Order: sequence, then structure tokens, then C-alpha cells
Amino acid sequence: MSLPGTEEAKERFAFSVKNKDKLKVYTWVWIERIDQKKARIPCPGVLAVRVVNLGDKDLMVSSEPAKFFTEPHYNGFPAVLVRLNAVTVAELRVLLREAWQCQAPS
Repeated sequence: MSLPGTEEAKERFAFSVKNKDKLKVYTWVWIERIDQKKARIPCPGVLAVRVVNLGDKDLMVSSEPAKFFTEPHYNGFPAVLVRLNAVTVAELRVLLREAWQCQAPS
């Protein structure tokens, strides 16, 4: 909430910033599909964060797979999944600021 213009979603754990009169989500809790025949469920140990582009996403996932991963649902989408127990608070702050910058008005 300390990033300028950040708004918290009311219905789920997600944070957005307003850009051109639209809310742009930059981080949210991962909604995992455990059973293909059932609805997805929130996984509070994993946060999805926007990244600049797919190249950055691929680099993060390949260079630090213990911290970052993806799943087929996110194929072609510039967001990486972050294992919260694998990152420090300082690393998370950087990730969130960069995610916010991806969506914030310039």
C-alpha cells in the first residue's frame, strides 16, 4: 500500500494501480488448480507479480527456480510466480516496486 496510487482488491488478495482510469493489477495471490475437475484455490505461499516482459520472466525462472516459477495458465503472460518462503523481504520489496512500475502511469 506504500506505492503511490495502490489500491487493494476487496474480493481477493491483489493490488492494483490506476492507469488511464483503469485499475491495473500488479500483484496477486496465486490461484492454484489442484484438481482439474475443481475450482482453483488461493495458495497464500505464492504471489504472482507482473514483470516487464516475457524475456525477464524466462530469465528469472531459469536462473532462480527455487524462488520463481510459472505454470501453463501464465504462458505468454508477463507475470512470474514467487515462492514467498524463498525470497527475503528486501527481494520482495524490489519485486513489488518493479511490478508496480510495469502498471503505473508514466
